[in-house]
Amino acid sequence: MSTTPVGARRARRVAEQSTDPELPMLTLADLGVLRDVDIDDDGTVTATLTPTYSGCPAMAEMRADVTRRLHEAGFPEVRIRTRLDPPWTTDWITPRGRRLLAEHGIAPPGPVSRQTAGPVPLLLSTAPPAARCPQCGSVDTEETSRFSGTACKALWRCRTCREPFEYFKEI
Repeated sequence: MSTTPVGARRARRVAEQSTDPELPMLTLADLGVLRDVDIDDDGTVTATLTPTYSGCPAMAEMRADVTRRLHEAGFPEVRIRTRLDPPWTTDWITPRGRRLLAEHGIAPPGPVSRQTAGPVPLLLSTAPPAARCPQCGSVDTEETSRFSGTACKALWRCRTCREPFEYFKEI
């Protein structure tokens, strides 16, 4: 197996095809969860994943899918590393990922302003951020439930077209 930059790029292309088990329209690369793919001198491929949050129940499936895809592509030794620092942010979702979320009826998150170093400030607010309806584009929307099918999404309803939709929360 090649440990050259070409081999590493090939391994990355393979790993990038893994999809999120909870949002199967997104690859781990689209979601910003796949952080790095390297090949050691002994030919071991190491893929680094940063979960959307530290207790993400989908991590086992993500690790298994990346490992399976790399094995099927001819990489015999695969290691998956989980990196929690820096913590994942919705800012890592690619433009393609944001477009796919909207195309599948999930309002993509807005940008997150983060400090570059130090503790993450805790901001308490009683008003959720505005969500644009992925069906009609209206901003006349309301949150109906802070939680949806997964912890990273909330349920919203459009007052204009009256359609319910999920909103991917900023993290």
